[in-house]
Amino acid sequence: MIGRLRGAVAEVGEEDALIDVMGVGYVVRCGARTLSRLPEVGGEAVLHVESHWGEQTGLTLYGFLDRSERAAFVLLRTIQGVGPKAALAVLDVLAPNDLAAAVARDDKAQVARAQGVGPKLALRIVTELKGKPIADGPVAAFHAALPAAQPVKASASGEAVAALMGLGVAEPAARRVVEGAALRLGEDAEPPALIKAALQELGR
Repeated sequence: MIGRLRGAVAEVGEEDALIDVMGVGYVVRCGARTLSRLPEVGGEAVLHVESHWGEQTGLTLYGFLDRSERAAFVLLRTIQGVGPKAALAVLDVLAPNDLAAAVARDDKAQVARAQGVGPKLALRIVTELKGKPIADGPVAAFHAALPAAQPVKASASGEAVAALMGLGVAEPAARRVVEGAALRLGEDAEPPALIKAALQELGR
């Protein structure tokens, strides 16, 4: 099993990169955020690799620029319904520390920003990652230590935004109307009230 590659960046595509390791080219699938942070062609890159074998696809290598991203990818893949593509999409919009923070806040809307991840799957991800070591470091430790009373307020708005996105409302518009509804109704407003007020603002 390949765990790490060090070599020259030979090519960078939309979904993968070709890494030349002593004359052998390895095709490595990467998220958009990882691809954008790779050195220019010819530069040296070190990728932490997760290997996956599929009957139809054979061996596929997934590459990450640090170990915490690879660990988060592996953890996401343990959740039912989260395939490699969805796991990469989540890490495109949320670095491991940001994902840990979103889980601590019950912020499903942040997870639902990932391409191909709907509100239901985002809820499952947040629920199943609760209490699991998604990332190390002070940011993750801070959010993990927050008292349970604080995430409740954030989750009401997050749940309302996720619900509106599930109805086809674009995320910026959903956030705008939910924030306005929260200001009018107060911090203790429940998700149903926020959703109703937001839909009225949208004229639905």
